[in-house]
Amino acid sequence: MNDHYLKKLDRVTAILTQLQSKPTVRAQDLAAKFDVSIRTIYRDVKTLENAGIPIIGEAGNGYSLMDGYKLPPIMFTKEEVLSFITAEKLMQKFSHQSLGSHYQMAMEKVRSVLRNSDKNLILNIEKQIDVYNHHPQTSDTIKNVIPTILESIADKTQLIIEYKTVDSRVTNRTIEAVGIFFEFNYWYIMAFCTMRKDFRQFRVDRIQQIFKTQNPFSQEYGQINDYRKYSSGEKTRVRLLVEKKIIGHIVNSRRYYGFIEETETENGMEMIFDTEWIDEGFPRWLITFADYATILEPESLKIKLRNLAENISKRME
Repeated sequence: MNDHYLKKLDRVTAILTQLQSKPTVRAQDLAAKFDVSIRTIYRDVKTLENAGIPIIGEAGNGYSLMDGYKLPPIMFTKEEVLSFITAEKLMQKFSHQSLGSHYQMAMEKVRSVLRNSDKNLILNIEKQIDVYNHHPQTSDTIKNVIPTILESIADKTQLIIEYKTVDSRVTNRTIEAVGIFFEFNYWYIMAFCTMRKDFRQFRVDRIQQIFKTQNPFSQEYGQINDYRKYSSGEKTRVRLLVEKKIIGHIVNSRRYYGFIEETETENGMEMIFDTEWIDEGFPRWLITFADYATILEPESLKIKLRNLAENISKRME
């Protein structure tokens, strides 16, 4: 069998996997995924139909498998099995506790369709992989909080939450969840708060109670990344000149403090920020590498940093 037919066989098999995993698959998307023409995808779909696979749909409208049609279990490659083991280790250390049991059940189903040789592979190698997490995992007051949030997003219904703020006040909010994200060892909800009439972030471990409602919301909010960039707070422009040798140590945290762009110069990296935390958060972050940085603007930040350093110095006396 020549290389052309091997590639076609691999592609047709992959298209069948796509049909099994999605309600509808468009020819344009398949063509982009496999880097072939749409006409080639049409021929591949015809090949599947000739093999007896009941495909519903037509060119331009997308394809799907006939409802109720069952295919034999998918066989995984050795590389895919090894990736499952690694993903499972990551999930054990970094997944939210409300997702852990669901993921474990899903992995048991995956394991059930593996060949015996692959099951033995897992037994032999899973103890040779570990992930070390130096941050303590947070615990939630309630169970299944993230699945509840995701259900509300899928159903487009409002949530009522009892939320404990950073200063330990407890408030009740009605929110329309846009999405969830993980950052700095915490899970957050990005949502529209009906009380504030604005978008807010809520840390999941601070939710004391959560209730799904039957109240729908019709607003189309788009993708979560569109709102992570959104903020209604007043921002201050900051310019720093930072020595290049320290950049690698702040590259992960700088985005949290409003990093926008950087420019390489002879004297170091000029970094620009738009930050809402000019009074407290930004100076306290900056002091961790202040001996490698020069404040170009604003002058007020120099004063804040100097005062912070003096207060620290007094406590050390």
